[in-house]
Amino acid sequence: MRANKLVLGTEPTLSAIKLQKVGVAFFPSDGGKSQGKKLADKSNTYGVTLIQNFSREQLVHAIGVNRSVFAIADRGFSRKIKALILEKERN
Repeated sequence: MRANKLVLGTEPTLSAIKLQKVGVAFFPSDGGKSQGKKLADKSNTYGVTLIQNFSREQLVHAIGVNRSVFAIADRGFSRKIKALILEKERN
């Protein structure tokens, strides 16, 4: 977070998606439907991968901050995360 590579919260994440500053965004599988649809629509429009495979609790635990909607602004890190998740889904 200190390097501004993690965007936290729904509105900042939506803004970062619109500005194409992020490569991957996360939304909890147990999150609200309307908020999930909004993020999914923006992600599809701007070509950002939206990952919804994890619960709110898992996402909060992963980043250590009480936010379950976030995005990663580092392109290299985003690519690696997408590759690891795809690999996990295949196995």
